[in-house]
Amino acid sequence: MNRICLPSICSFVLSAVLIILFYSCQSRDSLPHPDPENGGLSLPGGFGALVVIDSIGKGRHIAVNENGDIYVKLRYAKGMGSNVALRDTTWDGKADIIRYFGDYEDEGSLANGMRIHDGYLYYSSARVVYRNKLTPGQLIPDSPMEVVLTDDHEHGIHWHITKPVSFDQEGNLYVPFGSPSNACQDLENKPGGIPGSQGLDPCPELIEHGGVWKFPKDKMGMTQKDGELFATGIRSVVAMDYNPVDNHIYVVMHGRDNLHLLYPETFSPWESAVLPSEEFIKVSQGADYGWPYCYYDQIKKKKVLAPEYGGDGEMVGRCAGMDDPVMGLPGHWAPNDLLFYTGDQFPERYKNGAFIAFHGSTNRSPYQQSGYFVAFIPFHNGQAAGDWEVFANGFAGKELIVNTNDAAFRPMGLAQGPDGSLYVSDSRVGKIWRILFTGEKASFGKGELEKMEAQKLVANIRNPHPEEDNLDKGQLPEGKKVYNTYCSPCHQRDGNGATGRIPGLRQTDWVTGSKKRLIQLVLEGLEGEIEVNGEWYDNVMPAHQFLSDDQVSEVLTFIRQNFDNKASAVSKEDVANIRAEISN
Repeated sequence: MNRICLPSICSFVLSAVLIILFYSCQSRDSLPHPDPENGGLSLPGGFGALVVIDSIGKGRHIAVNENGDIYVKLRYAKGMGSNVALRDTTWDGKADIIRYFGDYEDEGSLANGMRIHDGYLYYSSARVVYRNKLTPGQLIPDSPMEVVLTDDHEHGIHWHITKPVSFDQEGNLYVPFGSPSNACQDLENKPGGIPGSQGLDPCPELIEHGGVWKFPKDKMGMTQKDGELFATGIRSVVAMDYNPVDNHIYVVMHGRDNLHLLYPETFSPWESAVLPSEEFIKVSQGADYGWPYCYYDQIKKKKVLAPEYGGDGEMVGRCAGMDDPVMGLPGHWAPNDLLFYTGDQFPERYKNGAFIAFHGSTNRSPYQQSGYFVAFIPFHNGQAAGDWEVFANGFAGKELIVNTNDAAFRPMGLAQGPDGSLYVSDSRVGKIWRILFTGEKASFGKGELEKMEAQKLVANIRNPHPEEDNLDKGQLPEGKKVYNTYCSPCHQRDGNGATGRIPGLRQTDWVTGSKKRLIQLVLEGLEGEIEVNGEWYDNVMPAHQFLSDDQVSEVLTFIRQNFDNKASAVSKEDVANIRAEISN
């Protein structure tokens, strides 16, 4: 009996395997279908999107392997793993295998960096760049985790020490080292700076920070001294990529904050909301892009002198000798990833152009928050060939975003798949979209772009009107007015803070507990690690000694009696007594 049935079974199994292989090969060669409503996204005509995964944890940067496997850098979650790998085995575009790995120490919630280069998966904590050798066909690397680079400086998490990585055509490694301040203020003695404070000149931060460093190919165990300062005057970088057309590294810099807070007589709240530019920079060796002495004004289309160095928003001065960016983009949009598109799936106008993921602002109060979309800048022969465009919007789930946490999702990382699809990661819950082109490439043109031009007028993208969009227009109680001006840019108008960066003010002993500690915190500022409602934060709160006793009394009473808090008022006398103790 066995001799009769065995060949039949073998034939059946072999036939089934051949059918499965044939089906798989056919499926792999075709694009999956976009989701209904494109997963909530607005896209140019002919494009569609599908949701690869709904939630994997707070995702940061993303990379896609040549076989379609997806790797995502996560905010550190002890015991779970700081990376996640995804695989689609049915070729419907949806991840059906999810594996967490890499339980390494990761200081800070904003660590970024995920890239596949020369067969290795590179990823970063706040201070360390790691890599693992990838095995073809194997989802999770089982090779030893190698330490490529360690940031051995003594500084807190409030420094912009995120470590995105990029490589040139020779395999050299590029890593930015960010700076903590708006414009090189004396943070050691004056946390966060105070209104009217001057910048240090020359700026000592520029010795080891505020620039991009170049490191040799394939060298392990490096520190900053193993590299060379490639370009300076760059405050903080999360978005970074190599352009193979002109063999240059490009970055999109996070510009400085708090123009009105620190210089209220020079800059209006509106100017502070829309300025200065997030600078799109072609990084050339030996170049100086001006920070901290200068900033780029995208409205005036020129570099001007920072107020910490005598500027008034018009004066150019020493900035005339600084290198300009490729383009200035609106302020506080938080450019968190950059990708030069080299695929063939999209229409020709996207070839070699730049996609930028704008994570979205936190500090545009008293105006609506802005950003939260993916932009595109066309390039031709290695040069920007047009203004920025809206490529994908709708991540936030709403157009009017008053508080950062109002956004349902925030675009964070970008990656190109082997078939030319564009992947976008979200930092709120780890949602991932895959954007596809399913239209006719030959006929793609102005008509397909018209609806995206209209997206420039929606609330989360357009420049706010100075009067009509001011959320504080009309009369406000003094405490709320002070809060909205000086506190809400960080703690948000709803008092909920910004996840992972700024603590909320609701029902915490920091607010409802000791009046003395709270008054001291406002007058003296705060620096270092604190725990608020079970979550740890390490940032800088500037001193607010410039506020009068009445203003401190009013704003602290407002905070202690709003945001679900029910604590006693703070009197002007309470403030005056603590101020006197501090002065003595």
